[in-house]
Amino acid sequence: MDKTIEEIVSKTTFRISKMDCPSEEQIIRIKLEEHPEVESLDFDIPNRKLAVYHRGGYESISASLDGLMLDSHVLSSEQIISDREEKKEIRQRRVLFQVLLINLFFFVLEMITGFIAGSMGLVADSLDMLADSIVYSLSLFAVGGTISKKKTIAKTAGYFQALLAILGFAEVIRRFLGYEEIPGFQTMIIISFLALTGNVICLYLLQKSRSSDAHMQASMIFTSNDVIVNIGVIIAGVLVYLTSSKLPDLVVGALVFVLVGRGAYKILQLSK
Repeated sequence: MDKTIEEIVSKTTFRISKMDCPSEEQIIRIKLEEHPEVESLDFDIPNRKLAVYHRGGYESISASLDGLMLDSHVLSSEQIISDREEKKEIRQRRVLFQVLLINLFFFVLEMITGFIAGSMGLVADSLDMLADSIVYSLSLFAVGGTISKKKTIAKTAGYFQALLAILGFAEVIRRFLGYEEIPGFQTMIIISFLALTGNVICLYLLQKSRSSDAHMQASMIFTSNDVIVNIGVIIAGVLVYLTSSKLPDLVVGALVFVLVGRGAYKILQLSK
């Protein structure tokens, strides 16, 4: 059984209207690392809320959040008795590591089969898996480091993800303009179904480990988006079969690369 520590702290709840994905969570976490009075953060991304457990007043914390221009304002502030589990971070690290391994495995699998089948949908999804792995790695390896280290890691990850998005989108355009064989729809459907299964397992692990502070909720939303991408590639494979055209595959590939590029932009905000 985990040992708990009781302490009296202030709990200030913020409404952050533009917080809708894990990238914003990472931005906020790194920004609030500058405040030694902050004890812990409790993110509720679906409801756009953030609970900050801290010592002293919340004015400087509120000012820092305002500086991120995510449309934040204070909903409430109160003193509470906080119970902190000493091993909570260890459990969360373990789950994030498991999810990271699953994403890396399917990145390799989809990349190889994507090129074999000539499917940009699979290649794009594999790079989306790699982008996920970058975010999970950022969460894992930046924990406990200095603020400058975290910003350096964020900048490197953001530029790398942006490069993937640009190169991938350029390849979609090249294939659209040039002559390419119809991608193998059977491989698209089978591999995407396997990747879908992998992401469902990730969701199960994240949901099973989620504590009352909802810290893992952001990762769950991130993985839920991957499930949507997997389903999109499966639908594209069916449309390739029905239409005997490469266009559905290219459209899905382009959409995925746009999502990867959007994620890269948000991650780069970490380095500011």
